[in-house]
Amino acid sequence: MSKLRLGIIGCGNMTRSHAQGYRELADEIAVTAVADVVEERARLMAEAAGAPYYTTDYREMTDHVDAVLIVLPHDMHYETGKYFLTAGKHVLMEKPMCNSEAECVELIRLSESVGKVLMTAYPVRFWPLIRKMKELLDAKAYGDVFQVSIWTEQYSWFDSDHWIRSAKRLGGGQLFSHGCHYIDLLLWFLGRPVKGFHMGTNFGTPWMQREGTSNVVMEFEDGALGYHFGTWGARGTRLSYSIHAHCTEGMLEFNFEDQKLYAHTGMDVHRSLGEDSSPQRTEVLMTSQDSSKLTQYEIGHFLACIREGRRPLTDGPGSLQGLRVIWRMYEAEEQGVIADLRGLGLDEDWANVYR
Repeated sequence: MSKLRLGIIGCGNMTRSHAQGYRELADEIAVTAVADVVEERARLMAEAAGAPYYTTDYREMTDHVDAVLIVLPHDMHYETGKYFLTAGKHVLMEKPMCNSEAECVELIRLSESVGKVLMTAYPVRFWPLIRKMKELLDAKAYGDVFQVSIWTEQYSWFDSDHWIRSAKRLGGGQLFSHGCHYIDLLLWFLGRPVKGFHMGTNFGTPWMQREGTSNVVMEFEDGALGYHFGTWGARGTRLSYSIHAHCTEGMLEFNFEDQKLYAHTGMDVHRSLGEDSSPQRTEVLMTSQDSSKLTQYEIGHFLACIREGRRPLTDGPGSLQGLRVIWRMYEAEEQGVIADLRGLGLDEDWANVYR
């Protein structure tokens, strides 16, 4: 079977994070063209990826590719995605899909009308340790899950002319740009949301027009809670990128820094700090030796969906539902109320919610 010809649009830092994915799948994918408005960046990326063609105008690469990875500022996702879907190309869109609901809906409907794959780049769902956590939660291996907490702590400062500082270009703040990964993950883990709220601030991240630090709490249909804390202002960290899933018979823990999935069980009743009690049992369930962004799993899934005619796990409708959760919580935050999140589960009818 011939290799898929992949084009890359946008050759900044995010593109380089996908480099391992290209190398791991070199037998199945060939990067044949790259585009960037800065010619030197395009040339250097073409050399690094082994692409025979580079350009400063993405429209000139159409005949060189079967599919594209779009890694552009968020306000350019819609225009570029529409161009390539209309040209009959499959699209892997770096998150978030688009900056507005109407733009997302149009891309979804266009992809369906032309019969091409539209997938959002949410790599976390494809990491082996995360997939194992999902498998254990679904199997109730440690009882019923009643709380999932996700922390993402990093320091991300941007130059004064960087597009990420602009709430309009970014589509919001830290929650919309980065937290969308983890809203998607909470929906995948816990099912259908019922209500939730967001509180954000740019205190500590004054370079951000909107929030650089974000706190989200959601309640789900079965009563379970989901929490996400994210910041781009961390000057130090202990939790870094961590997930804790509390279940009725134990706790699952994922820590990105050491690439391990733990199970904690056997906590004593009424145990509290300072008490002399037997320690809980901790077991390493799975370990990964790879501390990269693990995009090879995401890109491999994109390829399989193209080859086999399957819908991606992070398809357009599911991705839209996650963004709708964020938009509703943004609106509720402005109004000082709790957001109604009913109808926004990944498995629910996305077309009936469009407003």
